[in-house]
Amino acid sequence: MVTVKINISGCDRDQTQQNRLFSAVRGRLRRVAASLQAAVRFRRISRKESQSPDWFVDKSHQDDHEEGDRSPEPTCWGHHIVVDPALPSHYKWLMVVSLAVLYNVIFVLGRAVFWELNNAVPALWWTLDYSCDVIYIIDTLVHAHEGYLEQGLLVTDARKLRQHYLQAKTWRTDILSVLPTDLAYIWWAPYNGWEANPARVPCPVIVRLNRLIKIPRLLEWFERTETDTNYPNVFRICKVVLAILVLIHWNACLYFAISYAIGFESDNWVFRPKNSTLARQYIYSFYWSTLTLTTIGETPVPENDVEYLFVVADFLAGVLIFATIVGNIGSMISNMNVARVDFQNRMDGVKQYMAFRKVGRELEARVIRWFAYTWAESGALDEERVLSALPDKLKAEIAIRVHLDTLRKVRIFQDCEPGLLEALVLKLRLQVFSPGDYICRKGDVGKEMYIVKRGRLQVVADDGLTVLATLGAGSVFGEVSVLDIAGNRTGNRRTANVRSLGYSDLFCLAKDDLLVALADYPEARATLTERGCQLLRKDGLLDEDVFKKARETQDSMADSIRKLENTVDILQNRLARLLAEYSASQAKIKQRLTKVETSTDREKDGPISDTLAIPVGRRRLRSFEARREISAIISRHRTM
Repeated sequence: MVTVKINISGCDRDQTQQNRLFSAVRGRLRRVAASLQAAVRFRRISRKESQSPDWFVDKSHQDDHEEGDRSPEPTCWGHHIVVDPALPSHYKWLMVVSLAVLYNVIFVLGRAVFWELNNAVPALWWTLDYSCDVIYIIDTLVHAHEGYLEQGLLVTDARKLRQHYLQAKTWRTDILSVLPTDLAYIWWAPYNGWEANPARVPCPVIVRLNRLIKIPRLLEWFERTETDTNYPNVFRICKVVLAILVLIHWNACLYFAISYAIGFESDNWVFRPKNSTLARQYIYSFYWSTLTLTTIGETPVPENDVEYLFVVADFLAGVLIFATIVGNIGSMISNMNVARVDFQNRMDGVKQYMAFRKVGRELEARVIRWFAYTWAESGALDEERVLSALPDKLKAEIAIRVHLDTLRKVRIFQDCEPGLLEALVLKLRLQVFSPGDYICRKGDVGKEMYIVKRGRLQVVADDGLTVLATLGAGSVFGEVSVLDIAGNRTGNRRTANVRSLGYSDLFCLAKDDLLVALADYPEARATLTERGCQLLRKDGLLDEDVFKKARETQDSMADSIRKLENTVDILQNRLARLLAEYSASQAKIKQRLTKVETSTDREKDGPISDTLAIPVGRRRLRSFEARREISAIISRHRTM
């Protein structure tokens, strides 16, 4: 019995050692495979990093060039057609197309109903009709090759332009509007040669109603004009008035056609053409249509069902359409006066405050005159609020166009860096002074400099009567005080009294704003300081000793700061070196501890190859499982 137990335990021990050996081999192979995968990933990442940041763009351009080399760029009948919608020529073309559409909107239905108008000048109608058709056909080609923006760039590939045109589904209206419905003239001739046909409604020109499908192109021109014009509210009102006239015109044509169908003079509601001319027919129909759609005035009472239905439809259309139109016109007119209303509310608030505080009639009159002048000159325009919706780049460009010439008139800013001038332009603030207002007084601390944009200023003595000098548009004063130059005998205080002779507009540049802008331009700051010193030396207001001491102190402070920065860099390098050494020592200690644990486990579990070492946790788990299996076998033999 004992012999059997020993043999079984020996076999189990050999099997357990083989399993450990196989598991160690598998673990080593897994680690080798993982290291190979990591190396492959690192090589791919290094290749990606070695490429330029714009490698994707370059590759896309390269692919485009390769495609261009393989196949010629698609063209339209041998010509490369690309239309930029942002060009003024495209806007002018839209205007031509809009005139053609407006001609068809008015005269197709009008000539189809009023036969005398259609028979008046056949040659003119033929010419205008087919001229508009030619414009429609050309516009279809233009519309198919209009450029569009893709990722901020204008697409110029003709194939992509045509695909975008077909995907936008605007081609349907273009094709339907140029269908040759005039072929119906073969069976339904509008004229016998150049002679007029007898009176009949509708006239054959009704087959050209499909030309009205081009109306979206007219609306596009309206939208472009409303965006580009400087008077959008006026244009909106004109557009609404045109829409009202077109609706009344179409309704007048329908009234005349229904009167023809029912029979002229058959009752009191229809048109009665007794001794009527073309002008009388159209004017009466237009008058009836206006009264019906606007629901004002009295119209003849309908006498049969068709007349009742038509009048009811007209009344409903008038209530819905004209209520909307009148509401839009009211909002447009109120928007035209919104600036005036806002300005008036602010002025009323100031007037109420002055009346409550009892400031006096004279001062109140001066404030009211200031408001009147501000409205007359600039419309009380708040530049900051108006330009707040623009990005900083566009805001800077507008400010440069408006104020850069004024800033260049300042002597200390002449020949400065363009970047500094652009930064200073955004800091300028417009101030308006009334007659008799003092811009600055002698002895005041100078915190701003002023540039005269419009008006006249007087430099007066302390008595306020003696005029020492007169400043006009383009004059500058207070420029030295904003530089804060050491050694200035005036101590950055004003040396004269400056008073506004009339209403004056001045640009103000604050000292803090200038110093903030100069922080990014140290060379420009040194140049401006030198020019300010020259101005002070010219007037004998610069203390050279104080200025030199301040400069030496500034230089010594700069050297100290430079030395401090160098010392900080050295300390950072030493700290980084110490951290690296500490990390390396920690890694070595960890390796030694691992070796000690490995050697201890080897002595307990038996000899295993060093090259196929098994992790400690996994080795302990397997030894525990082997012991448990051996104990289970021994317990089974005991029960036997």
